[in-house]
Amino acid sequence: MQPNYIVIMAECIHCGQDCGKNPVIWDEKPFCCNGCSMVYQILSEKKLDRYYDMMPTPGIRLDQENTSGTRYAYLDNDEIRLKLLDFSDGGISRVNLFIPAIHCSSCIWLLENMNTLHHGIMHSHVNFVRKEVSITFRESDISLRQLIELLHTIHYIPDISYNKEKKDDHQKANRRMIMKIGVAGFAFGNIMLLSFPDYLPGGEAIDELMAGTFGIVSFILALPVITFCSSDFFLSAFKSLRKKIINIDLPLSIGIISLFLESSYEIFSGSGTGYMDSLAGLLFFMLIGRWYQSRTYQSLSFDRDYRSYFPIAVTRLLDGKEDFVQLKDLKTGDLILVRNGELIPVDSILTDGEGNIDYSFVTGESIPVAKKAGDFVFAGGKQSGAAIKLRVEKEVAQSYLTQLWNEDKLGEEAGIQMQSIITKVSHYFTIVILAIAFSAGVYWSFSDFGKAVYVFASILIVACPCALSLTIPFTFGNVMRVFGRNGFYIKNTEVIEKLTHADTIVFDKTGTLTHSKSMNIGWEGASLSADEEQLLRSVARNSTHPLSVMVSEWLPVSALLSVDNYKEISGLGITGFVDGHRVMLGSRRFIAGNDASDESKISSVYVSIDNKLRGFFKMENHYRDGLSEVIAGMKHMQLHLLTGDNDSEEANLRAYFSPDTQLHFNQTPVDKLEYINELKKKGRNVIMIGDGLNDAGALLKADIGITIADDIYHFSPACDAILSSSKFGRLQDYLKFSKSAMKIVYASYLISFLYNTVGLTFAIQGLLSPVFAAILMPLSSISVVTFASLSVSMLSKARKF
Repeated sequence: MQPNYIVIMAECIHCGQDCGKNPVIWDEKPFCCNGCSMVYQILSEKKLDRYYDMMPTPGIRLDQENTSGTRYAYLDNDEIRLKLLDFSDGGISRVNLFIPAIHCSSCIWLLENMNTLHHGIMHSHVNFVRKEVSITFRESDISLRQLIELLHTIHYIPDISYNKEKKDDHQKANRRMIMKIGVAGFAFGNIMLLSFPDYLPGGEAIDELMAGTFGIVSFILALPVITFCSSDFFLSAFKSLRKKIINIDLPLSIGIISLFLESSYEIFSGSGTGYMDSLAGLLFFMLIGRWYQSRTYQSLSFDRDYRSYFPIAVTRLLDGKEDFVQLKDLKTGDLILVRNGELIPVDSILTDGEGNIDYSFVTGESIPVAKKAGDFVFAGGKQSGAAIKLRVEKEVAQSYLTQLWNEDKLGEEAGIQMQSIITKVSHYFTIVILAIAFSAGVYWSFSDFGKAVYVFASILIVACPCALSLTIPFTFGNVMRVFGRNGFYIKNTEVIEKLTHADTIVFDKTGTLTHSKSMNIGWEGASLSADEEQLLRSVARNSTHPLSVMVSEWLPVSALLSVDNYKEISGLGITGFVDGHRVMLGSRRFIAGNDASDESKISSVYVSIDNKLRGFFKMENHYRDGLSEVIAGMKHMQLHLLTGDNDSEEANLRAYFSPDTQLHFNQTPVDKLEYINELKKKGRNVIMIGDGLNDAGALLKADIGITIADDIYHFSPACDAILSSSKFGRLQDYLKFSKSAMKIVYASYLISFLYNTVGLTFAIQGLLSPVFAAILMPLSSISVVTFASLSVSMLSKARKF
């Protein structure tokens, strides 16, 4: 059945978007485009139409891009294919793919029933949190390329890259942490069972042989706890000592070792059963706290490098034939082909075709740059329009894009990092506790050496910093989850602490304060009739230039007319004949033969119909909702703006910012980095808020780098936090919440110090036994954790998070 066109207003059955006045109709159902119609037909033919019953309009509309048959041809390269596969043996392979479009239960259902779409697919499983699908297939029936093309056909386009090493490292670290928690939990439960008589009246009457046996078993169970589960704490303490720093893990490690040695001494000397239950319990709760902190957003990537955004392979032209090669195999002098929408991975010279390079990914400037044969093209731009041929001038490792990404690596390592509050507290806490313990031990050793050991162990146990060390993970871990539910994703707990100290905010403009893919459009000139608007829209729809696309989308929806003798002149404009009328859209030079005085600053598209200038479309940035509230909520901070755009928007920006705010235009990525560096030299604690690769160096250099992302799973330069663009208007609320969370930390510390003061008072006098101290220790930790968790929960409700 061939699709036909009728005039009707409806929502697309597949993706839910407005179909306009001329929807595509198939089986009496409206679709916004042929792509959505095709997916619906495929699913209907395979009897998978339940996909639409689980959730209304669950599909994804496919953006206009290159979908030619050669797009995934590079997957036929065995070297590339094997690097992407997780497993391949005996004709059966498995691949794990990241698909940003996964968003609902219908997506899961369809992707887990892909065996119905092709008999070569054996099994598929979706990890919804990570937006990943694992597919097992028979390569004799369907190749990896065909599998990816099948996913593309149903609009689930995978994001293919080699950036798997860090993900694998995260998974290994997470498995190791789970194993440690399991071992500590197993030991804690069993040792508690063996130690149960010690906590009951009359427990001392237990048979000595049985008590000794219980003690030996407890010692054996505690060995993996002290050797395996505690290893991270010991390693952290050792590294801090090597750097002449005292962190919270040092007193914790001393407490763990003291508790283990004291318990071992009691068990083997027959003087007691030891405190192995308290040791295992301490490690169990500590590990849960750290897992709780690290587990929060492993599906997001905060540390991406430039390779994550390069294409896996590129089309190299050799003797007139296309050959797909990996980027590392590109050499200086090679001729490559770059199609519409593809990223240029190397610095090169344009040899054939008309370049229309979008550098917004690199510079932040939203208007594409025209290039002609012989022009130099920097890596990082994206071609808009017909395919172009380029000659490689520099290999990937030496390209501008690579240098830009790595601009601040050395500077970051040399920078002075803000000292964590827990490090400061633990530094003095450790010194004081050790001084008290040794002083008390020496004092009692003159009269009773046995009691000296007793007092020394009691002080270290009762003053164990576990409550202090649990405060940050549980308080800030809860804050991270509250933020995450509200679209603000934090890399780690240190970022929250740094947010509370920030006194300076530097904004990027394009894509940060403004919407990256939309602008406010106005018409200046003679009024256009409905017929004239139809002529303009018909011509503009033939161009892929962003300004032409904006004009065609802004004009009222109407039936598209046939365009004859259409031409697109790179850097100037487009022209064509519609119903005998000559229509021209483009720059003033193209339309009127001269430049306007403000041509270089204001984005505009001039219009001529039948060789008569009718006026021009004026494009202005569309600022994000809530910008006024964000700026007003940060009046107590020093604000700056750095942008790669020109100063055409200065008047509009001044309406938001105070007169003393410094606005800097035409800033290169290096300019931004140096500006941040100068602010830090003045002692400012800087938050940098950006959105693209052009901000990568500045985001790394700032104390806190926050990326604004329309799709939190898709793009983010290296950063400390990712803010969903829809939540930009609450930015000031996140900063205020962080400050309140820090007050909760201080209150938790106060509770812990009061507990330690009371406990030490009795321990120094020899009135507190190690057993009772070991009982109080987990109770103090539980009370602090409970207080912190409940406080954050109440705060989130009060702040309406």
